[in-house]
Amino acid sequence: MASTRDIRRRIKSIKNTAQITKAMQMVAAAKMRKAQQAALSGRPYAELMNNVLAEVSANIGDFNHPLLEVREVKKRCVVVVSTDKGLCGALNTNLLREAGRFDKNTTIYIAAGRKGSQFVARTKRQLAAEFTYKDAPLFAEARSISKFAQEMFLKGEVDQVDILYTNFVSTLTQKPELHRFLPIGEIKGVSAGVQGHGAGETLTKGVTEFLFEPKKADVLGSLLPHSLNFQVYQLLLEAKASEHSARMVAMKNATDNAKQIIKDLTLEYNKIRQATITKELLEITSAAMGMGQ
Repeated sequence: MASTRDIRRRIKSIKNTAQITKAMQMVAAAKMRKAQQAALSGRPYAELMNNVLAEVSANIGDFNHPLLEVREVKKRCVVVVSTDKGLCGALNTNLLREAGRFDKNTTIYIAAGRKGSQFVARTKRQLAAEFTYKDAPLFAEARSISKFAQEMFLKGEVDQVDILYTNFVSTLTQKPELHRFLPIGEIKGVSAGVQGHGAGETLTKGVTEFLFEPKKADVLGSLLPHSLNFQVYQLLLEAKASEHSARMVAMKNATDNAKQIIKDLTLEYNKIRQATITKELLEITSAAMGMGQ
């Protein structure tokens, strides 16, 4: 049985740990609110861009672009969007489990985040490049990742590019998902129409006529790379929102568990202390009775 001194030391140590996890929980909560707001704010623009591209591509006729070329998939590239730090529950574990399902002989990895690059090195897979991004991802960071993946595809080094990231569903739910990046397939609008700036203004696909200057092919050719860059940017925002949400929940659970352990140890400490006091009283009583005889 542990002594009261050992239990007091454990209680003190766990209290110090609980203070650290509580502080990390508060920091993660502050970052989480900003990250969630950024991720949710970017979704309407992504939907609007998809709708515009869908409207243009529906009336473009025969249009060829290197990013649209569909080839037999002999070599695949997977962009793994992970975190730089741990202590975020099972977020990286679930993500990297999906990354490990690809054939290492035919898959090249691009790591966005330190955990992803560590996984590739640990499993002895082929790493093409490693990128970092901040807590508040910048569009320039997303453009660098997108441009590198596009160059690999255009040079014929890979025949398909996918992005594996953690999609933000809610504060308690983050889901690893695989997003097809290249080649660009059929462009589909997210909703039935494109929402305009005016209240209730809807540009219905197939009914509204768009006038483009210069030609539609030139517009679409310029929009495709920008669309890909913004897709990566939006996925980075989703990944950051997922990371901070998972870390906040993990640190809250750690703090709650620490408090429960402290409560159990305090109860054990009081039991041992009470038993010691009772034992001492019995010894004193027995000695007094012995002397009285």
